Amino acid sequence: MTSLMASFPKIPHRPPVLIIEDDPAVAQMVTTLLEAEGYPVSEARSSAEALERLAENQFSIIVSDIFLDERTGLDILRRARALNPLCAVILMTGKGSLETVLEATREGAFDYIAKPFSVDQLLQVVKNAVNALQQSAPLPASEGPSQTPALIGNSPAMVEVYKFISRVAETSATVLLQGETGTGKELVARLIHESGPRRDSRFVAVDCGALPASLLETELFGAVRGAYTGADRDRAGLLEAADRGTIFFDEIGEIDLAFQLRLLRFLQEREVRPVGSAEARKVDVRIIAASNRDLRKLVAEKKFREDLWYRLHVTSLHLAPLRERSQDLIALIRHFLQALYQRFGKSLQMSDEAMKLALRYSWPGNVRQLQNVLERLAILHRGAVVEEQDFREALTALDPAENKAENKPGGEESLAGLEEDHIRKVLAATHGNKTRAAELLGIERKTLYRKLQKMPPV
Repeated sequence: MTSLMASFPKIPHRPPVLIIEDDPAVAQMVTTLLEAEGYPVSEARSSAEALERLAENQFSIIVSDIFLDERTGLDILRRARALNPLCAVILMTGKGSLETVLEATREGAFDYIAKPFSVDQLLQVVKNAVNALQQSAPLPASEGPSQTPALIGNSPAMVEVYKFISRVAETSATVLLQGETGTGKELVARLIHESGPRRDSRFVAVDCGALPASLLETELFGAVRGAYTGADRDRAGLLEAADRGTIFFDEIGEIDLAFQLRLLRFLQEREVRPVGSAEARKVDVRIIAASNRDLRKLVAEKKFREDLWYRLHVTSLHLAPLRERSQDLIALIRHFLQALYQRFGKSLQMSDEAMKLALRYSWPGNVRQLQNVLERLAILHRGAVVEEQDFREALTALDPAENKAENKPGGEESLAGLEEDHIRKVLAATHGNKTRAAELLGIERKTLYRKLQKMPPV
């Protein structure tokens, strides 16, 4: 088993600590306490002095008051982590608030303690920081944001995906992508678009399963003024918006038979006629469709038009589930941990036992589920290393099947409670912004609304 623990200069058992506190009594107390435990301590009594100390020396641990002078401990936090992203900054204050704690967490504070605090409490927080630093390792530096999404892995299945993209990208052929939920169908579609001559035009994604046929028709083809109640102006559809670009029909197997005929006519004629209009307009748009259902089976069951299936099946690709390309798992975890480090400023490493559990797991939600589990850990896990139990708890919280497999008493209730608690914490952190909360949770907004409807009131 290849470990994700990279070699890194060892943090001393008692690393130097910088204390930033404008109250002389508190500063003296903290300094005396830490020095008695063997920590080399430096002090700063103002934000300006603290910034000077940070510029002159690299401190692995910083203990700072939040309310200092014209600058705050949050300013110190940002500067310290800019100079050393792996430093542990502990903030303390006697005037804490939810907003301050949330901002400190977003900015990457290791911990936040309220005054007055006990001697044991402070020592434990500092010891936790030392342990985290000793187990932590830096992630590779980012090469900067990429405009093109990346596929991760070098398994035989992924090599076939790369070959397919290279062959179809330069053409305008219709593409059908099939595979389980979470296998990356939209990511492949975007890569096809970004790798071809249409890259400078729009990529428009349409979730066919999220809209009824009546709304889907208006969304795709547009409508003229007066076509329906409330249509007070002409409205262009998504097909026109994607002219000279690419339109991606996600979950195309969900559209009803009546609308399938309208879509078939568009594929044949490449014309759009807005609702309420007698005029058709030519559009030049590439079609990429995707489904997590077996479209051939739907055709046999008379739930999907055979002629539409042939129109879509010009070039097709099946995306393998994650359980069939487990050799890509380590590379995927490295990639997501790097992305989460850049997003949250938090460095996480997987222990060998946690990695073994990840390799044993079946991943029914595929790559998307893996990403959600790691994001949950990045938000909630306090340490620098994810152990096997930490990883198991994250899986249990997000996967009901995993909870049942554990055969624990009250498994269903435990799962529901963990998920509801997590959703409430994320909603609190986003001040009730459900769109942002859904992004952090790694689910669609409509899924979040369904979960909220089922949750009991607090």
